[in-house]
Amino acid sequence: MVIMETCEVLYRFFRTASEYIEGYRSDAPYPQSFAFAAASEPVARSSADLTGGGSSGEAVTLAAHPAGIGDERSGFFADEDSPADSSGASFRSMQEIYAAVAQCSACVLGQTRTHPVAGEGPEELSRLTNSVEVMVIGEGPGADEDRQGRPFVGRAGQLLDKMLEAIQLSRKTNCYITNVVKCRPPQNRDPAPEERNCCAAFLDAQIRLLRPKMILVMGRIAAQHLLQTSDGIGKLRGRFFDYQGIPLMPTYHPSALLRDESLKRPAWEDLKRFRARLHELQAQG
Repeated sequence: MVIMETCEVLYRFFRTASEYIEGYRSDAPYPQSFAFAAASEPVARSSADLTGGGSSGEAVTLAAHPAGIGDERSGFFADEDSPADSSGASFRSMQEIYAAVAQCSACVLGQTRTHPVAGEGPEELSRLTNSVEVMVIGEGPGADEDRQGRPFVGRAGQLLDKMLEAIQLSRKTNCYITNVVKCRPPQNRDPAPEERNCCAAFLDAQIRLLRPKMILVMGRIAAQHLLQTSDGIGKLRGRFFDYQGIPLMPTYHPSALLRDESLKRPAWEDLKRFRARLHELQAQG
């Protein structure tokens, strides 16, 4: 009897886990007998490889980082309110992403936010699946963003708009702006890895739907998250990386430039290199 009860518990556990990972719930009835045959061979598991290298100015190829059994993003131990598809493949439009972000309570940030901050760009991108010239990705909303529900609207956001304008970009016409996490971390602390992972499906879907020609990453946290590295922003900035076939460049976060004006010169050099590469891609059609 004890063995049968244990088998039933194990069956229900692994069936529930399988349904969660696969993203659907089976309607098949539970079996009357819970007899299990011992597996004769271990199950093979694989993970995506991450390759990197190259000196400053060289493109570095990175594998996409899909969710897996051993990945924090898989949601195996996540809150049941987290996105059902951790790859973001289930979202078919930006509007669906916005609705999911508004309802999300997968991590503690959803409990402390005033407004979620999904992203902002040309108005038509809010309604349709469309392409965009550049996607700008920061780390997370601050106090001003949390109050208004819009990304980069405080002092750092005003500086970002000027930086983008200097290279012929604008959130109103050809640029989409978002963050790794969609809710403000209290006291503007760095978003924790589990908080970034809870939002990963949203960001993955935004990149997939918008199909930007290039990605500009603002700051250490966003760069480390997207590139899956522990390297500092000083080492990553100004370099091009291949992210799922999209040229990606990290640079300093605007808030860092406000704290240390000596960083403005290297940041401007980064932007000029970014602009030159964008012009090359535009010329290619």
